[in-house]
Amino acid sequence: MELKGQTAIISGGGSGLGEATARRLAAAGATIGILDLNEDAAKRVADDLGGAWATCDVSDAASTEAAFATVRDAIGPARVMVACAGVATGGKLVGKDGSATSLDRFARVIEINLIGTINCMRLAAADMTALDPLDEGERGLMIGTASVAAFEGQMGQCGYAASKGGVAAMTIALARELARDGVRVNAIAPGLMDTPMMAGLPEPVRDGLISTMLYPKRLGHADEYAQLVEQICENRFLNGSVIRFDGALRLAPK
Repeated sequence: MELKGQTAIISGGGSGLGEATARRLAAAGATIGILDLNEDAAKRVADDLGGAWATCDVSDAASTEAAFATVRDAIGPARVMVACAGVATGGKLVGKDGSATSLDRFARVIEINLIGTINCMRLAAADMTALDPLDEGERGLMIGTASVAAFEGQMGQCGYAASKGGVAAMTIALARELARDGVRVNAIAPGLMDTPMMAGLPEPVRDGLISTMLYPKRLGHADEYAQLVEQICENRFLNGSVIRFDGALRLAPK
């Protein structure tokens, strides 16, 4: 897809991978809509890029429907939607005191990472399927954000791994479902990325994680993720794929 002149919506676009993606696609000529729980962050990025913004909780249907409507009214329906909103909450099934961990702890991460992605995709798909087709009948593209934890979840990552495994698993199902409408669906499964989530870790923990990398021996950069998003947009033959983006990392059990 030629990005120039198209509209792209990025959930979680106020920081991290989402912000980098918004800036990359804007530089390629797309008009950007930012969805984020943080109003100040969403407004800052959208204003920088001359786009639109709305606040929402992606796990809430009404909140996200209202946000999509706000952005749609401002810049039109999206040809591209990238789902970057997410959390990395951990938790073992049984706590150190021997008691079962609260179910809410697992439910919330799944609601945001998995249900939130489905929520954004259902709304984006409804808009895209109504658009006029472009070259080869293409109407739109949706990209989910999975994780290498979907394949090698570590101890304490039960809920997170399940949420990201769901994003990975649904990718081919949605690509098949939307193929007749010319809407592509892919997902990116990042490894260890230099984002605000990682910034909160103690330096010895960060160094330990980096030591497990093969090449390059560093954290991934948000703009590298954004570069891959742009490449997926441009390469129409990429469809139904979950792309590992991890410097050949394979997570250890802990």
